[in-house]
Amino acid sequence: MRVLAVSDEEVPGLALASSTLRPDLILGAGDLTGEYLEALVDRYGVPCVFVPGNHDPDHRGFRRTRGGYVRGGLPEEPPGPRGGVNADGRIVTVCGLTVAGLGGSIRYRSGANQWTQGQQRRRAWRLWLASLWRRPTVDVVLAHSPAQGVGDGEDAPHRGFAALGTLVRRLRPQVFVHGHVHPHGRPGPDLEIADVPVLNTVGYTYFDITPGSPGAYTIRERRRGA
Repeated sequence: MRVLAVSDEEVPGLALASSTLRPDLILGAGDLTGEYLEALVDRYGVPCVFVPGNHDPDHRGFRRTRGGYVRGGLPEEPPGPRGGVNADGRIVTVCGLTVAGLGGSIRYRSGANQWTQGQQRRRAWRLWLASLWRRPTVDVVLAHSPAQGVGDGEDAPHRGFAALGTLVRRLRPQVFVHGHVHPHGRPGPDLEIADVPVLNTVGYTYFDITPGSPGAYTIRERRRGA
């Protein structure tokens, strides 16, 4: 299947009819508006799985009912793309692809979707336990932040999570997809965690992947962050 992974920076032309991409699924790694992701969904007519970034609204507290979504007992639509699947803290399977998601960044100020190392470690632990219960083959770990020491930044807001590296080693996905650290057009090194490719998808990356088949992952096209 063909996957379009996006994060952090809107790419002019990606949602236009002139685009030649033909994805089967969109992955959003955070810090993109719901309107932009909806435009991609409408353009390509495929589902979207996403996690929130540190500049996104708070996605917690929403509950789906027969009449729609509620929050705090009142009707309210959740942020993010309409119909999108929020994978934050969950393992979801969409179009046959199994995705384990952990959104947010390291806590560096007040605001939504920011976590301390300890908080993210507990969230990653719960996700690991969920994987043992369900026993799926996880194809993609989708996060906003990078793992600590693997493509993260030296400044406080862009330090990675140690728990993400541990989670990737435990789940052994085909690829670890994240955003948050803007490469500013630089090609950057090809990084790995225990032989799992690490993909910084700021801008966009278009790749092939075969669900349930380790190693069946190939990049077709990418645009690094401006």
